[in-house]
Amino acid sequence: METEMISLEVNGVAVSVPKGSNLLAAARAANVKIPTLCYHPDLKPGASCGICVVRQLVPSRNPADNGKFVPSPKLLRACCTEATPGMKIITHDPDIVQVRKTVLELILANHPNDCLQCPRSGSCELQAIAADFGIRENPFPKEVVHHDVDKSTPSIVLNPDKCIKCGRCAEVCQEMQNVWALEFIGRGEKTVMAPAAGVKLADSPCIKCGQCSAHCPVGAIYENDETAKVWAALQDPEKVCLVQIAPAVRVAVGEAFGMKPGSLTTGKIYAALRRLGFDKVFDTNFSADVTIMEEGTEFIKRFTEGGELPLLTSCCPAWTDWMEKYAPDFTGNFSTAKSPQQMLSALAKSYWPEKNGVDPKKVHVTSIMPCTAKKYEISRDEYMSASGQQDTDVVLTTRELARMIKAAGIDFESLPEEPADKLLGTYTGAGTIFGVTGGVMEAALRTAYCLITGDAQPPSIDFQAVRGMDGVKTATIDIKGTKVNIAVAHQMSARTARTASSRASTSSRSWHAAAAASAAAASRAWRRTRSAPSAPPASTPTTRSQRSACRTSTPRSSPSTRTTSTARPARRAARRHITSSTPHTSRKRSTTSRKTDQRKRKGSCGQMAATAFDFCLLATCHRRGAGGRRHCRASKRALAATVCRGQSRAEKRCTPPPHWQGPRRGRRRTPPARST
Repeated sequence: METEMISLEVNGVAVSVPKGSNLLAAARAANVKIPTLCYHPDLKPGASCGICVVRQLVPSRNPADNGKFVPSPKLLRACCTEATPGMKIITHDPDIVQVRKTVLELILANHPNDCLQCPRSGSCELQAIAADFGIRENPFPKEVVHHDVDKSTPSIVLNPDKCIKCGRCAEVCQEMQNVWALEFIGRGEKTVMAPAAGVKLADSPCIKCGQCSAHCPVGAIYENDETAKVWAALQDPEKVCLVQIAPAVRVAVGEAFGMKPGSLTTGKIYAALRRLGFDKVFDTNFSADVTIMEEGTEFIKRFTEGGELPLLTSCCPAWTDWMEKYAPDFTGNFSTAKSPQQMLSALAKSYWPEKNGVDPKKVHVTSIMPCTAKKYEISRDEYMSASGQQDTDVVLTTRELARMIKAAGIDFESLPEEPADKLLGTYTGAGTIFGVTGGVMEAALRTAYCLITGDAQPPSIDFQAVRGMDGVKTATIDIKGTKVNIAVAHQMSARTARTASSRASTSSRSWHAAAAASAAAASRAWRRTRSAPSAPPASTPTTRSQRSACRTSTPRSSPSTRTTSTARPARRAARRHITSSTPHTSRKRSTTSRKTDQRKRKGSCGQMAATAFDFCLLATCHRRGAGGRRHCRASKRALAATVCRGQSRAEKRCTPPPHWQGPRRGRRRTPPARST
C-alpha cells in the first residue's frame, strides 16, 4: 500500500512528506534542524518544553493585501503540529530565535551549574542546545529547588535537581514499558518526576530496565557508575580479574568513539580490555550456547512428557522482574535456565579456577552488558551465588566501558583485532544471534530440532517470522510432522499487549514456546490460551497471601469476563508496592476532619477557579476594604477576593444580587424593606 504524500513549504522550500507527519519531519525534509528537548521519536509528542516553536504564514485579512500571506501572531509547536497540504511554515526568524533563547534561559535558571561533574557532560541535549544558541550569561536569577538523590536501586540513580520537566521518563515508563513506576508529582515549580506517593525507586514497581535513563535528555536519571570498583580490583595484586562481554556491546561501543553506528568492534574490545589490565577476556556467547542447550533440552522434556507449557524464556532480568510482579501465576512456565551472564560467571568462579589452580575467592568477574537491569540481576536472589559467593562481582554498561577506555588513554580505533581467551571465549553462531530480537527463540528451536531429530545439521528453517522489531511475532515450525507454535514479544508496552491479546484470542492453536521482552504482551496472550472454567470462583482472594495460596487451586476466570486494560494491573501493583512500604492511617476519621475536607473540595482562596455564579458575585460585590476581603474569603472564592481588592469605588458601591445573603456563618438577618 502506497503512502499518501502531502506538499507544503518550509522557509519557502517546497517539500513532500507522508500524510500525518509533524512539522519536525517536514523541516528535516527541507534540511532544516528545529531544536527540541522534550520530543523523542520513540514517544508521543508532549510539547512541554516550547523550544520547537515555528510560525505559520496565513492569508492576510486586510482586503488591501489581495490575499497576501503574512506571519501569524500565533506560534506553533512543531513536535505536535501535523503538517497539512499547502501549509507555509517559517522555522527561523528573529522573534522565534529570541523566544527559544528565552525558554532556554528560563530552563537554565532552574538547572544546576555542575556540568563538569554531571555523568551526561558531553552528551547532554540541554548543554548542546545552550551551546548552539551561544548562551554565556543568564539574565534570570538562579532558583534551583534541591531534592534528595535517590540511590536506592543498584541500577539507576534519580537526581531531581537536574530534571527539566520534559516528561520523557514518565512517558516511556507508562506508555512504552507499561510499568508506571514514575509519575508527575506536585504542581508548578514544585513538580518532580518520582514514584507515586514520593516513595523510593526501590519501593516502586520499577523493573530496572533503564529506559528512563536512556531517554532522559539531561543527567536527571543515569546508570549507577561502578567503574571505581573495577579500577580498585584491577589495581589489587591479589585479585585475578576476569571479564565477559555481551553480544550487543560489540556493535554499540564504537559509537562512543565516533565510529559508524552498528560497527562490529569485537576484536578491538578484546584488545582494549587486556590493555585495561584484565587477566582473561571471555565472551558471553560461550554461555549463550550453554543456555541454548539447557533451554532446548528443557523444552523437549516439557513438550514430550507433558510439562507445563508454554515455556517462557528471556535473558532480560527486567522482563523476569515484570512477570514476578504482574503475572506471578506464570512462574511455573519460566525456564529454569539462568541467563548467559550468570552461567558464565558461575563457570568462571568454579570450573575455570579448578582447571587453572586458582583460589575461587581471589577471582573477580566483571561483566560488560548493554542494559542497567543486569546490575540488579547479579544480587536479585541466592541463586546468583551458585559458586559459594556472588558469581558476578560488578556489571558495567557500554557507557561505563567507554569512559574507562578513554580514561586509560587508549586509542580505540587504532587497536588491532585480538581473539578472546579459551575455553570460555569460544562460541558458535547460535550464541551470536542472542543479541537480536527473537534470537533466543530461534537458537533454542534450532537446537531442539537437532536434539529431537538427531540430525547433526538442521535443514534450512525459515525463522523470518519471529525476527524484526514488531510488537508480537508468531510462527509455526514443523519438526518432522509435529507442529510447534511459537511467539516472540518485543517491548513492554500496552500496544504490544493489545496485539498479543487479539492474536491469542482469535487463534485456536495453543502455544508451546515463547520468548518475550514484553511481559505485558506475553501474560495477556498466554492467559487466553488457558482453559476457561465452568463457573467462576465463589469468592475472590483479597490479600496477597490469599492470592498466592489460591493460585493453583482457584480456577481462572473466563477470558470473556477479563478486562483488556493494560494499565490496570500496573496500577494495582503500584498500589501494592506503595502500601507495603508506606505506613497506613486509620480510615475512620472524625466528623470535623470530614467537614474540613468537604470545605476544601468546595474551593479556597488559593484556587484560581470560578463558576458562572462566581463571576456574577465578582460583578456585584458590595463590600469594601478589609470587609470585602473577609467577605470573599467567607465565600471561598479566590477570584472574588482578587477582584474585591482591585475594584474601583464605583464598583464597590454596587448593590448585591437579590439571591445573595452573604456568608452562611454569621449571616445577618436582612432588614425589612422600608416603604417610600
